[in-house]
Amino acid sequence: MGKLVLLDTRLFAPGADLSGASNKVELSSEIEDKETTNYRSGGWKEVIGGLGSAEIAAEGQWEAGDPSKVDDASWSTLGGLGPYTVCPTDSVVGALAYLVYGLRTDYKVGDQVGEVAPWTGTVKSSSPLVRGQIAHPPGAARTATGAGTALDLGAVALGKRMWAGLHVLSAAGTTPSITARIESDDSAGFASPVTRMTFDAATAPGGQIARTDGLAITDTHWRVAWAITGTTPSFMFAVSLGIR
Repeated sequence: MGKLVLLDTRLFAPGADLSGASNKVELSSEIEDKETTNYRSGGWKEVIGGLGSAEIAAEGQWEAGDPSKVDDASWSTLGGLGPYTVCPTDSVVGALAYLVYGLRTDYKVGDQVGEVAPWTGTVKSSSPLVRGQIAHPPGAARTATGAGTALDLGAVALGKRMWAGLHVLSAAGTTPSITARIESDDSAGFASPVTRMTFDAATAPGGQIARTDGLAITDTHWRVAWAITGTTPSFMFAVSLGIR
């Protein structure tokens, strides 16, 4: 991926796609430096890494009146934890994605007369910031049990984890329910898939995060699969995956 102009950045809150109401998204991450300078440091300051943190700051045009709108989504998540996914250049399968489980810490609306009503908000991390890919796109409606496209994300080393964020954006039908899971295999054909994580059953818009247990996984290919039940069910959802 070369240099780019930000034209199609995507922002997913726990149960809402805020991309169409956003015109600025900033993602930052830092590691706290802790000084360890001593008499044998050769006259130079020495530091080691301490606590890590990440933050998403976003803003855009205010809208309300539906759970998918920024005002409704912001009020419902303010003070709560959930998954947030940011994609610099669209959210097709395989697109670059940054995932974090974070706390929605603030929400601000309003401006002077004559201005387009704005909003601003911040999310602060409660998990590592994960760099990965989109495993399921938000624009594909699913009405039956199935599986997504295989991604070659690589093996998971000992002490690392595969992280997954699920954003259920809409649910329709009578008693609809979706249970998503993350599978791995040693090849793209998924001849013998292994379930590594299973999300709780979802019946309405919302978000969940899951991770593996820190043990080594030699499988290199990953995908999301799902089981859907109900009468004429239909779900729109997005899933991001990454190793950290």
